[in-house]
Amino acid sequence: MSIKGRAARAFVRGLSVVTPPGWELFLLPKRGDAPGQLYAEDGLYTDKTHEFVNDPVFARAYARGVKAAGWDYHVHWRVHTALWAAATASRVDGDFVECGTGRGMFASAILESLPWSSLDRRFLLIDTFVPFRVGDAGAQGAESGTSEHYANDLESVKANFAEWERVELVQGRVPEVLADVDVDHVAFLHIDLNSPEPERAALEHFWPKLSAGAVVLLDDYGFPGEHYQQKLAVDAFAKQAGTQVLGVPTGQGLIVK
Repeated sequence: MSIKGRAARAFVRGLSVVTPPGWELFLLPKRGDAPGQLYAEDGLYTDKTHEFVNDPVFARAYARGVKAAGWDYHVHWRVHTALWAAATASRVDGDFVECGTGRGMFASAILESLPWSSLDRRFLLIDTFVPFRVGDAGAQGAESGTSEHYANDLESVKANFAEWERVELVQGRVPEVLADVDVDHVAFLHIDLNSPEPERAALEHFWPKLSAGAVVLLDDYGFPGEHYQQKLAVDAFAKQAGTQVLGVPTGQGLIVK
């Protein structure tokens, strides 16, 4: 997710900023400063205001997500989008579902940001929760070889979520495991499976269960390269379902049913 091996240069309306080698630029407006500093991270470069990075609730949630992942992916605006989607969905009837949890960065940040103990709903986290290699039957998520960015085992992920009630881990591959997912009404659906067929299968399975006003968040919708096939699969489903996907500059996609 970062630019490696050389300095990166960004130009925004005449502003030139050079990052240190091996790092992406992420300038945070300090409290009291006028907005307009450059945000450059995770492939998103903009001079638009981003005071959310100084919000204590956001900062706490992001830090909890980093703790779950074991390192910082430098995806502040992506997490910001996820927190907005989850907060919006918290006012809709139904449970929360995530397909492709990994170590739990996004789900942990969401749970930390919400008054979860007072919300009468469940958060179902679906993943294999084991390492795998590309080329394995039904492999989901890794881009090449084995990856340290995914969960090593189910027990470590359970331990991460032990502080929150009504969080249920469902171990298995999508779509095979979906028949075992016991949920009737869904308010929030996060899909991050890195594979077009499972992502469309997840949408097809949960779409009838989504409440009116439910939010669907797609992690890799707008990313190029191999992820483009995911966009095509999602767009085909959206056309069939009579809805539209909002692609946002973070690379995520949003659907409100």
